[in-house]
Amino acid sequence: MTEQLRELEARALAGVASAATPEEVEAIRVDVLGRKGRLAAISREMGKVPPEERGLIGKLLNQAKTSIEAAIAGREDAFEQEKLARRLDAEWLDLTLPPPGVRPGSLHPLTRIQREIEDLFVSLGFTVLDGPEVESEYNNFDALNIPPDHPARDMQDTFWLENGMLLRTHTSPVQVRGMQTLPLPLRMIAPGRVFRNEEVDASHEHTFYQLEGMMVDREVSVAHLIYFMKTLLAGIFKRDVTVRLRPGYFPFVEPGFELDIQCLICGGSGCPVCKQSGWVELLPCGLVHPNVLRLGGIDPGEWSGFAFGLGLTRLVMMRYGIDDIRQLQGGDLRFLRQF
Repeated sequence: MTEQLRELEARALAGVASAATPEEVEAIRVDVLGRKGRLAAISREMGKVPPEERGLIGKLLNQAKTSIEAAIAGREDAFEQEKLARRLDAEWLDLTLPPPGVRPGSLHPLTRIQREIEDLFVSLGFTVLDGPEVESEYNNFDALNIPPDHPARDMQDTFWLENGMLLRTHTSPVQVRGMQTLPLPLRMIAPGRVFRNEEVDASHEHTFYQLEGMMVDREVSVAHLIYFMKTLLAGIFKRDVTVRLRPGYFPFVEPGFELDIQCLICGGSGCPVCKQSGWVELLPCGLVHPNVLRLGGIDPGEWSGFAFGLGLTRLVMMRYGIDDIRQLQGGDLRFLRQF
């Protein structure tokens, strides 16, 4: 039994020393030191050992157990040190290098396009106006020829507030304020955020951006409207785009038109953005309704004008080939860093 113990200890120590992984060390521990291991089996045979030899065998048994436990602990510690060294090598950082500084940011694509349009219209003699996002019912509807019983109110799902105010459904209320404050003749645009209680999908959001425009002068015609719309689209897309003008109903213009642009995402073949139609509604427009001029304090007998409402968010999608409107306000930095 003495030789058996010494041979078992030597083999265990050699196995621990040559183990390549922590799993191999654990296997040796279970095989030699476990409850059903080899040292435990020898310990159970102590009753068969002559009394005069038990002291020596017991001493050798304890020495073997202590020696193997120490070897296993040392090898496990070596594995931990190797693991830590690999981690430190992988995560090494030279603290003597200067810091990278503030990472440069960029403008949101909506802001970039809005500023381009503002610069374009300012060069054409237009004034850029702003207005509150929480509006009165009068400015949002009544002053735009949409009285309380008008069916057009059902065309816009409005967010109403408890105090009777509302979140503006379009930027047209800024035109109402402009007619009341600017001298005639006037040219103005009003970019801004609007709100509608709509179901969100790839081409619709409850919060999006528009840009309204208005020109009031003497003898303004549809020809003036078409000229400015073509100038706008050429300035934004930097190329010729295919458009179509079709009749449209809007209470604040008469006659009213829908200016559609051929979808730049699919080239007119049909996609989720254009609802498979190949066209995107971009510019509702028309000649300002006499009632709107009258409510703005302008005599429609002497003055006329045109107005348009540009879907600024959709224009950004066309410009950059964005196929989901939800990305623009999703806050995903991976998306925003592309601009």
